[in-house]
Amino acid sequence: MYLKKYNLKNKIALVTGAGKGLGKACAIALAEAGANLIIISRTKKDLDKVSKIIKKFKSKCKSYVCDITNYDEIKAIINRQARIDILINSAGNNIPEYFTKVKRKNMEYLVKINTIASFNVAQLCALKMIKLRNRKKIGGSIVNMSSQMGHVGGPNRSVYNMNKFGLEGLTKGMAIDLAKHNIRVNTVCPTFAVTPMTKQFLKNKKFKKETLNNIPLRRFAEMSEIASAVAFLASDAASMVTGTSLLVDGGWTAK
Repeated sequence: MYLKKYNLKNKIALVTGAGKGLGKACAIALAEAGANLIIISRTKKDLDKVSKIIKKFKSKCKSYVCDITNYDEIKAIINRQARIDILINSAGNNIPEYFTKVKRKNMEYLVKINTIASFNVAQLCALKMIKLRNRKKIGGSIVNMSSQMGHVGGPNRSVYNMNKFGLEGLTKGMAIDLAKHNIRVNTVCPTFAVTPMTKQFLKNKKFKKETLNNIPLRRFAEMSEIASAVAFLASDAASMVTGTSLLVDGGWTAK
């Protein structure tokens, strides 16, 4: 009886950054749980591959090529949808640089994609969710993809820290404002997982060793482990969970 709440049948989920990495894993996990998908990425080839996998679960899938930093484009896509029940705000990036050597153009780009675009997508989706007449009864869920770096500092990650700490604050504020509509807002905060984004960092043996030494479980996260946490927060199994963070960090922030 309790496990039925994990079922996302008849729910429509929008996932940004769905072409690869964590976004792709989240989209597939939601399809596996029964949701229909709207997937967004900058690369059509990636979207086509993900769409094929999603359809194997008998889920419907719409895909859109879009750079989420383009407000007009993303607004047009979201406004075109008949309904959205779940948002997984997963698109993002990182450019590690020592604080005094951070290039202005890199800082501004990361703020644009990790903070401003995440805000815009969340606001546009929330407006769409609220329009559904029975929203208060059926509820809704927004999951912002954060990081352990939204809870602790890290070397060469001052801008990413700024972005993710900001996302944590945004999540709490959103959760309070949207609670009256029964729309829950949470973050998932992974430790390092082997993704296309982190692969390049983990090639550095010293960095890899130091990173593993900071994870009490002594291994990197699997993308499926992060996607499972996202699917939980998206589902009615988490119907009393809002304004908080689910840390999938192997104990990093416990120290």
